[in-house]
Amino acid sequence: MKGISVLGATGSIGTQTLDVLANHRDKFRLVAMSVGKNLALAEEQIHQFKPPLVSVMTDEDRKTLASKVPEGTRVVCGEEGLIEVATAEKAEILVNAVIGSVGLAPTLAAIEAKKTIALANKETLVTAGHLVTEKAREHGVKLLPVDSEHSAIFQALQGERMDRLHRIIITASGGSFRDKSRDELNGVTVEDALKHPNWSMGAKITIDSATMMNKGLEVIEAHWLFNLPYEKIDVLLHKESIIHSMVEFVDRSVIAQLGTPDMRVPIQYALSYPDRLEFHEGQQLNLWEVGKLHFAPLDMERFRCMAFAYESGKQGGTMPTVLNAANEEAVGLFLNNQLSFLGIEDVIEKALERHERIDSPSLADILHVDQETRAFVHSLIK
Repeated sequence: MKGISVLGATGSIGTQTLDVLANHRDKFRLVAMSVGKNLALAEEQIHQFKPPLVSVMTDEDRKTLASKVPEGTRVVCGEEGLIEVATAEKAEILVNAVIGSVGLAPTLAAIEAKKTIALANKETLVTAGHLVTEKAREHGVKLLPVDSEHSAIFQALQGERMDRLHRIIITASGGSFRDKSRDELNGVTVEDALKHPNWSMGAKITIDSATMMNKGLEVIEAHWLFNLPYEKIDVLLHKESIIHSMVEFVDRSVIAQLGTPDMRVPIQYALSYPDRLEFHEGQQLNLWEVGKLHFAPLDMERFRCMAFAYESGKQGGTMPTVLNAANEEAVGLFLNNQLSFLGIEDVIEKALERHERIDSPSLADILHVDQETRAFVHSLIK
């Protein structure tokens, strides 16, 4: 039985991860988890799975939850708590499902502890891909993708030679506003943006999908996961989200991974790899019921965040750190009705234009640039 630690257990990916664990209790055991602000849900999860270790955000939350958990569950807090969860002794796999750059330090600590990393936190590779992949190689640690797109590529590459790869093609639904022109995006509301047509995700990722920054971050993540230049990473609009991504080889053969839009499938694959387990829930894919699949090229002028992501990735250094930090803060301001939807792009562009890139940044450099960028974004709103 594999011991599993989960960072972000009360979030969208976290709760779906626990669904997988609940459906395969003979295969997996939850040994540690971190939670966010939803302490009521956390309490339910703790009573259901009885993990020995739980981390919360603040000491006040720790005191609140500690009095409500079963005997045998220890509650810790803060970044030290996240790292303790990530490196829990009985954990074989760490599922990093937190949102944002907060997932970086625990991931690095887990790699040093030689845990297999099931990565759903894009920002870890976006902000510090060179550090994470180098440390993973040094310690012989696997980085297993959880995102449906990267999981699809990972699955399509099984048994293949990387020197025979021509390109990878990441598919994108286009998000909530895929059928709107840029003019029609003026004045769209938070409620409009949160209505994703295909996937059930948290608020931040859903907004990123609407701006296409989510796909931009995936491009940077794919660069690090598969050690590919950006010229070999393409993005294709595919509104049904049936083909999760494709791989093209030098002989022009294209291998695609298909399935219904259900994040529990790639989560389960990462946890069970190299095995496959029966998936007890969800719908079977019957293509005759789908009828048609639609595809369209990506317009970089329509989806400016994609252009920002490609350019930041190619420049490297601290540019992706700025991209990610500016986006996180801008999305938060939009969700709080302090910034317009198109204002997200404007804020990111200003942050990128002002930054002087640091090549081969240290962890300290990355953390400093991250905080400096966040402060700059908020200075634009005052």
